[in-house]
Amino acid sequence: MIDYSWLLVIVAYCVGSICSAIVVCRVMSLPDPREQGSGNPGATNVMRFGGKKAAAITLFGDLIKGLLPVLLGQLLNVSTELIACLGAAAFLGHLYPIFFGFKGGKGVATSVGVLLGFSWQLGLLVIATWLLVYKISKISSLSALIASVLSSGFAWWLGMSDAIIYATLMMTVLLLWRHQANIKRLLSGQEK
Repeated sequence: MIDYSWLLVIVAYCVGSICSAIVVCRVMSLPDPREQGSGNPGATNVMRFGGKKAAAITLFGDLIKGLLPVLLGQLLNVSTELIACLGAAAFLGHLYPIFFGFKGGKGVATSVGVLLGFSWQLGLLVIATWLLVYKISKISSLSALIASVLSSGFAWWLGMSDAIIYATLMMTVLLLWRHQANIKRLLSGQEK
């Protein structure tokens, strides 16, 4: 029997590589998000120049492309380890999209989609954490960073497999890496 696991991982990466911000901006005749605002092709930047509707569609697109590959793996009844790989591949596709010169977004919404796919309880805990921190701080990046850092702990607390915990931890490390500039601004009190 032929093992098609590698093909599923490639598909997950390609789905993650679809840049929602760029697609939404092209469809809505908005400027390229990589050339506007922060230059980040994500929902927060799209909202700066495209408004709430464009940002909401971008956010939904980024979330869905993290969720769908994980759900596909579950539908095909693959191993938990492969499901973890599918989620990680979709997330990596968002960060380093093959269709856009390997220059993608920061991964917050896509990671939430992956986490919702791993477990709806895990996804909701991360979303609730983001909302709580945002309500207190009014700083989106701080909310995303704290929610992401806690996600592996939530996965462990929910009794999820080691593979899922490791995938969640990998996403957290990369998300922190992609938010280096935000972290510096937070530490200096200059983050908007």
